[in-house]
Amino acid sequence: MALLQPKLNLKVAQRQVLTPGLMQMVSVLALNKLELKEMIDAEMVENPVLEEIDESVPMLDEVAGREERLERSVEEAAAPPQDVFNEIDFGSYFQDYLDPGYRTQPEYEESEKPSFENFLSQPTTLSDHLAWQLGALSLDWQLHEAAELVIGNLDQDGYLAATNEELAAALAQARALSAAENGHAPEIEAALESSLALVHRAIELVQSLDPAGVAARDLRECLLLQIAAQQHEFGHLYAKRPAESGQAPDPAPNQDPHRSFRAEADAQLDQRRRAMEVATLIVDRHLHLLQKRDLKDLARSLQVTPEEAHVGVEFIRTLDPRPGLLYNREQTRLIEPDVVFVKRGGEWTVSMNEEDMPSLRLSQRYRRMLISENTDKEVKDYVKERFRSAMQLMRNIAQRKSTILRTCEVIVRRQQDFLEHGVESLRPMMIKEVAEEIGVHPSTVSRAVANKYAHTPQGVLELRFFFSEGANGPEGADTPLLVLKRKVRKLIEDEDPRKPLTDDQLALMLQSQGIQLTRRTVAKYREDMNIPSTHQRRKRD
Repeated sequence: MALLQPKLNLKVAQRQVLTPGLMQMVSVLALNKLELKEMIDAEMVENPVLEEIDESVPMLDEVAGREERLERSVEEAAAPPQDVFNEIDFGSYFQDYLDPGYRTQPEYEESEKPSFENFLSQPTTLSDHLAWQLGALSLDWQLHEAAELVIGNLDQDGYLAATNEELAAALAQARALSAAENGHAPEIEAALESSLALVHRAIELVQSLDPAGVAARDLRECLLLQIAAQQHEFGHLYAKRPAESGQAPDPAPNQDPHRSFRAEADAQLDQRRRAMEVATLIVDRHLHLLQKRDLKDLARSLQVTPEEAHVGVEFIRTLDPRPGLLYNREQTRLIEPDVVFVKRGGEWTVSMNEEDMPSLRLSQRYRRMLISENTDKEVKDYVKERFRSAMQLMRNIAQRKSTILRTCEVIVRRQQDFLEHGVESLRPMMIKEVAEEIGVHPSTVSRAVANKYAHTPQGVLELRFFFSEGANGPEGADTPLLVLKRKVRKLIEDEDPRKPLTDDQLALMLQSQGIQLTRRTVAKYREDMNIPSTHQRRKRD
């Protein structure tokens, strides 16, 4: 039996360790212009050695020139004195004593003004909009708490993601914790049973708020809620008309000059009411037929005329399948180009957009502290460490600029046709090819083009726009996927709606143009662009 004994073994191995400087270089390379500016501002706050070159600060030459002019003015001081009468400010005199009447306050007078922060506004979200309506209602605190829980579980589109049981369990758990804090024994089963009924009431309450259709489980319920809301409003209009007509007798036909207009208005109201009824039947029972766009089959199933089915479908088109997006809109993201592609002297050049970027330098004051013998050792060690960090950051910023410029120079050299003629002349280009050409790893190029934009004659484009795979095209050349998808979309847009093109037909038409694509590939591109199938695109009379 072998005994366990401690032993010492030597093993030689190689492994890559990311130093702090290398990690900072990787992170700096992935930043765009705005993010880099924020990082530099944060570093200048933390590192006192870093300074921004301010153009308003005079340089040494300017200071020497000022001293020379000062000495010259001293020499000219022996000149004869000027007349005291010429030094009187007559403009101020006339303003003070010869003003005919009311005078506004001087421009230099300071007055307390509100801060600019008071003018800043935050966009209202769906939760804020619903909570504001909820606060205007007189509710008991339990129903209010349950309604807030429902609002908090709405997704971005306004749909209710959690089930009634999950909401009731969360509400019962909150009640149990509150009872335990107050020293009472929590009754989970009783709380859960009462919470289910409370959640049901809370969902109905939230569904009655604006916008109509929120807190629905699926598309069917969302559309039905919107139709019901419009029918409710329409019912109030119809309820008022008989009351109004009962107050005064209808005039004789020959005495009513607006009879034809009233008849036309009544006909339109009846048509609107009928459209709501047909739309309710379509959404409630035959939503799958609506997706097929088959009006004849839809009218046959509803037992209505094709005209009524068409009016019902058109009414459904006015509904919003995502009511939450009315408030949960994505904020506009500020984009500032990092590079500029400009044609100068017949050649395309690349330049970095360094406008408003702070120019860094090392502080002379702290440099003198390192040289001085009166500085404490601890202070010197701290300043040395800050100098190393500052110089590392400045080197990484310079390395970032060099990598981006070299990458963009390859992009410009390969995509000159696109810059001249547009997207139809875009050539396929892979990140690996550019990395091999400039002699770096593909991940470096990927970080260099991430979230960065270029100002080109074709508009402000993301650098990743220039990288795409290709498929076999005419005469052995490659066609980028972006151009292929545009061709597929153009063929579908130009098709006959009554006889839409199949994926096989689209593949054959592209093959006639020299682009070798299979039916399955065409179907994949069509699905990527969210284009319906042939059966769903067909429009029937």
